[in-house]
Amino acid sequence: MAEEKPRILIVDDETFNLQFLAELLINDYDISPVKDGKKTLNLAESLLPDLIILDVVMPDMDGYTVIRALKANPKTRHIPVIFLTSLDSDKDEEKGLSLGALDYISKPFHPAIVKARVNNILELVQHRKLVEKVAMLDGLTGIPNRRAYDDRLLSEWKRACRNGEPFSLAFVDVDFFKLYNDTYGHAAGDLALKKVALTLNRILKRSSDFVARYGGEEFALILPNMPFQDAQAFVERACREICNLAMEHKASKVEKIITISIGGATATPTLNHHLADFTGHVDKILYLAKETRNRSVWSYFRQP
Repeated sequence: MAEEKPRILIVDDETFNLQFLAELLINDYDISPVKDGKKTLNLAESLLPDLIILDVVMPDMDGYTVIRALKANPKTRHIPVIFLTSLDSDKDEEKGLSLGALDYISKPFHPAIVKARVNNILELVQHRKLVEKVAMLDGLTGIPNRRAYDDRLLSEWKRACRNGEPFSLAFVDVDFFKLYNDTYGHAAGDLALKKVALTLNRILKRSSDFVARYGGEEFALILPNMPFQDAQAFVERACREICNLAMEHKASKVEKIITISIGGATATPTLNHHLADFTGHVDKILYLAKETRNRSVWSYFRQP
């Protein structure tokens, strides 16, 4: 599969400028030309381009007004903007930069300069995305970390509240993992955690399902819009899949292989429900599962 090209939104009310820039950049980038500011705002929110090249002087809505609106919208404020301008005063440039533009391209265009400035900005964008991605991944297992879990949990909980959908959450604990480390060593323990994480990630059914390393030998499963019975069946399967790995654990007090305990719950939250109450309930259910280990316990949560 070919690597997806970065998407650039080019905004200019003059057809010649749009054609010139599109032809100049089309081989390396996915180009979307736009001729007015209002359409730019709509496309920016729906397409979320990697870069917007924005003309300053346009009828109806000039570039300064457009960039103010872009930066005021949480969905588009992160999109970098390069201004196109025939204005050459320091005050004009200062105004654009103060509003959030990262660079200027002056008219008439010099093809080499346009390419260099676009490339420089997009290299910064790719670097930022890489840093953000790494910051949200667990260094050992490669799955999302606690920070990513916190972000996803809050956003999915809010979505469930708005839509009146069921919301399921589970906490997973590797049984007697300290004894495993004491018996086989931390290198073997790290490898075991990687295998558990890979297995949990592999059995996720939908793109919205989410697994994260919660900390130590604990994992979390976020299962948006998954009703009680489906969530219960899913975590039962998760327990079986870990058993099927047949990773030796002679020190375990339940089996001679690595097993997991899972506690979880389903809620149909409303705006009156509190996320902290729900996660606290799930934590209590995990402790119930750990009383005998190698099993899952599921419950339906009702707000106290």
